[in-house]
Amino acid sequence: MNRDATRIVRLLPAALAALLLVACVAPRARPITGLPYTGTLPRLALPPGHSRLVFRWVYDDPIFGAKGEGVARLAPPDSVRLDFFVDGGVGSGGAILIGDSLRTAGEDGRRYLPPVPLLWAALGVLRVPGADTIARVDKDSLRVEIGRGAVYRATFADTVFVTLGRIEGGRLREQVRREPATITYRHFAGHRSLTLTSLRRIADAPYDPDIWRQ
Repeated sequence: MNRDATRIVRLLPAALAALLLVACVAPRARPITGLPYTGTLPRLALPPGHSRLVFRWVYDDPIFGAKGEGVARLAPPDSVRLDFFVDGGVGSGGAILIGDSLRTAGEDGRRYLPPVPLLWAALGVLRVPGADTIARVDKDSLRVEIGRGAVYRATFADTVFVTLGRIEGGRLREQVRREPATITYRHFAGHRSLTLTSLRRIADAPYDPDIWRQ
């Protein structure tokens, strides 16, 4: 092996490490643009009445992946029970979201779910801590930033809630994107994603209080 080839071999591990480091960096968040918006934000809340949302789900990260069917039981104004069933009957998990409180069967369950504000966004509700708000409108897009330092950025197309992202250090750390039948959560640095595909919504009678206990 000649000297140049030997040098390349020696530098290869460092180069690969640098590439992996770059790959793990969350994308930069560009400043919001457009005209200042002083109107009222779209009202975002759980649908009236108790209802059940049945969905397919797919979870993926660098060391683990799973998929299956799930059910979200919705009780306005601020209560949701989530149940996830792995295909083939090999496992299940769940969470109870009430206001700003998220409970799972074990601490490990939290790592598979978005944090509370993004989980609410996945359900179509804008519920973000922080009072400082900047809003700008550009054509039919409205972008709203809430908080200081680590901020949440919501995007609307007309009055439709499209995305909510958490920005810290000028980078988009994680985001929920809503489409007509699909909701996708991504944690960029961790290469984690959770995708929910809606199958059907069913109106329910008021739920027994026991379903909020886990």
